[in-house]
Amino acid sequence: MSVDDFKARARAMWALGDFPRVARETIADVGPTLVASAGVRTGAKVLDVAAGSGATSIPAALAGGDVIASDLTPELLEAGRHAAIAAGVAVQWTEADAEALPFDDASFDVVLSSFGAMFAPRHQVVADELLRVARPGGTIGMANWTPGGWVGQFFLVMVPFMPPLPEGALPPVLWGSEEHVRTLFGDGVSELTFTRRVQPVTHFPSPQALVDYYKSNFGPTIIAYNSVADDPGRTAELDLKLLDFAERSRGDDGWEFEYLEVIARRAS
Repeated sequence: MSVDDFKARARAMWALGDFPRVARETIADVGPTLVASAGVRTGAKVLDVAAGSGATSIPAALAGGDVIASDLTPELLEAGRHAAIAAGVAVQWTEADAEALPFDDASFDVVLSSFGAMFAPRHQVVADELLRVARPGGTIGMANWTPGGWVGQFFLVMVPFMPPLPEGALPPVLWGSEEHVRTLFGDGVSELTFTRRVQPVTHFPSPQALVDYYKSNFGPTIIAYNSVADDPGRTAELDLKLLDFAERSRGDDGWEFEYLEVIARRAS
């Protein structure tokens, strides 16, 4: 599969199900936390890369930022437009590829991405783009799923049932590795700090309810099931593996989704 084919499939994948609902119901606290950590202030020029339906863009606008939200999937941008209107804020929504951002060099005071840019296939290309569009001394803030956290392990269960990555692509959860992020940004940043955070997910009444929710609403899980739809044995195997994982990973109060918050200062 070529990179272009992969991106076309990714664009379609994130339009499946109801990702805006997933974002509202499982990661709603992440966007405001990242916006605060990145120091978004009134009048700051902000770019949210792979913004989805605005879970970070809208909090950045509420904090006073002049925000552009970019994403590869137009259906998510449309959902974001409606959400921004409901929140009473102005956000500019732009269809864009995280590996080829249509913005001038040094255009933004703050560049953000929550669980978005990490899913582009070529990590170094993405890192270079994030650095390019940030002004010298500007801030890059990311929230990335960690390899060992709940979501990283959830993807690990699904990977054998999904189409392979294109040649040269890297697993998204590597963005949750401090060493990997350091290598990607290199001397393009003058400061780099990491904070491991946990997003509690407590509203699912049972492991089966959680699995059913992701089967219905989360694009990657829908793709995993679509990939084995013609094989009842493999479908049953995927059912069992996801339910087993949901049961094993459940704590006393539900589930905890670990992520790595990255705050970087663009070198002058």
